[in-house]
Amino acid sequence: MAEESDQERTEPASPQRLQKAREDGQVVQSRELATFVVLMTGGATLWMMGSGLGQTLSHIVRDGLQFDPAIARDSSHVMAQLSNQFIEAALALVPFLALVVIATLASPLLLRGWLFSAKAFAPKFDRLNPLSGIKRMFSSQGLIELVKSLAKAGLLGGVAAWLIWSNLGAIFSLSLEEPSLAIQHMGDLIGKVFLLAAGAMIFIVVIDLPYQLWSYYNKLKMTKEQLRQESKESEGDPHLKAHIRAQQREMARHRMMAEIPTADVVVTNPTHYAVALKYSEGKMRAPRVVAKGADAVAARIRELAAEHKVPLMEAPPLARALFRHTELGDEIPATLYAAVAEVLAYVFQLRHFQQVGGAYPNAPTALPVPPELDPLRATA
Repeated sequence: MAEESDQERTEPASPQRLQKAREDGQVVQSRELATFVVLMTGGATLWMMGSGLGQTLSHIVRDGLQFDPAIARDSSHVMAQLSNQFIEAALALVPFLALVVIATLASPLLLRGWLFSAKAFAPKFDRLNPLSGIKRMFSSQGLIELVKSLAKAGLLGGVAAWLIWSNLGAIFSLSLEEPSLAIQHMGDLIGKVFLLAAGAMIFIVVIDLPYQLWSYYNKLKMTKEQLRQESKESEGDPHLKAHIRAQQREMARHRMMAEIPTADVVVTNPTHYAVALKYSEGKMRAPRVVAKGADAVAARIRELAAEHKVPLMEAPPLARALFRHTELGDEIPATLYAAVAEVLAYVFQLRHFQQVGGAYPNAPTALPVPPELDPLRATA
């Protein structure tokens, strides 16, 4: 039962899945919204331009029916006149057609923004399978589309019939008016009826748009296993990442151990911690930590230091403070300058004794380590 529930698509689509779907051309689409925008644009344009467009077209028709009998048989003159009338009619319709085309291209941007995906044009031969087509026709999606089509046809037809019936007197009165005035009133009436009929589609859009959004995101839902797999692919396998981090730590440890022979001194706890320091006068502003470790690593640092004759100095508070408050390659904290200076002074005196001889230097005691830097004393 747990395995079955784990395979159910209960998780919202991740940003990566949404982006991939968009690249594949799978985006939210509402044909009802696009139809509504186009019809409203066409209706509003027709309402505003109806009278002027009607007069222009009637003028073209009237001029086309008038001709000079002397040139009636001249085919070249007839073709020129037809060409001029066609151009005049096209120019009159250009604003209306341009606005409708712009609305057609802009309506999809309301939901998904600008998108061009070549994958959407790729042929899908599974759609040619008649069984798949029949299955889609009788699916829940097909049933919903059928209900929407019937509702849309019924709504638009009912609203158009009601508008025509309520304006029946105005329609009949057109026959009693002057032709030019009748054409103007007819254009206004057609635009008004068309605009109000198209506006009725807002009820279908209000229902269809939330459904399309829900359906789109529901189809892209993921199972928990898909989320885990996607996380592995995007961020990397956690086991592999842990292995890489372990290798990086091992490489860093090898580099650290290689620095120990160049150190000036190794400060110890004496057994739990070991910190190797190096200072080059004129090249460094302050001594730097070239190696540090605890327990087994500290023991290995002490062994390498002994093999390469690097001085070891027991200073538990200083070792604990350096281990806690520094990282590899860091300069020592300014608050530890005095303590480390005493240690280095002793190391340089010891080096001079080994090379020249003389009095054996005394190791410093009670180094000035601030209590707040010593983890043992700070928590006491």
